Amino acid sequence: MRRLLCRAKGRGATLEPKKCYPKMRSLWRGAGITAGALLIALAASSVSADILNDWDSVKAPPKPELKEVTVDPSTTALLIMDLMKQNCGARPRCVATIPNVKRLHDAARKAGVMVWYSLVGGANAEPSGMIDQSFAPKEGEWARTNGPDKFMGTDLEAKLKAKGIKTAIICGTSFQGVGIGTGSGLAQRGYKVIVPIDCLSSEDVYNEQYAAWHMFKGGPAGVTMNSTLTRSTMIKF
Repeated sequence: MRRLLCRAKGRGATLEPKKCYPKMRSLWRGAGITAGALLIALAASSVSADILNDWDSVKAPPKPELKEVTVDPSTTALLIMDLMKQNCGARPRCVATIPNVKRLHDAARKAGVMVWYSLVGGANAEPSGMIDQSFAPKEGEWARTNGPDKFMGTDLEAKLKAKGIKTAIICGTSFQGVGIGTGSGLAQRGYKVIVPIDCLSSEDVYNEQYAAWHMFKGGPAGVTMNSTLTRSTMIKF
């Protein structure tokens, strides 16, 4: 093995290897720090600083998997949220969901499923303001409320508990609002959440896409594990 030697200051003598080790370790440590700093700098130069720099290159993930769903009518609730003339009526994508919501509503009523509605539009929000009167709420089935999380400021949780509800089907507009807001609230309270994508709508297709992905895989584990994406035609009572 090659012997390490150090030259003493002002002399031609050499020092024993053990006397050189502290100095050599310091040199190697300094070289390692320098090399690490260079690697970090190189890595930083090749990675964008934030999402806006990568915005145009982002690719959509694979389509979420839709599943057939069979629910127990006695422990299932259908939530119909914010489908008013003033907002849904101004959104073509929302108007297109109304036949699906109507069909699901009728099947749920026939099976004896609990139905609950949220109405928006301020202090004057009434069932008469819903976009389609053929599935308007009955007395005691609705709450006047704003915001995406319909547990806030309503007795929704008390009504669900009183009926022994374990599963909730969510419909309404907007998908990224009430869909994520109330859907997440349900999932985090331990309810199973059924998300019929043809009964939820937004102002544009991108908002629906990211909302669907959030509920399927992009959101917190407590939400995605309790949520099932489907279509209204894939739900059986």
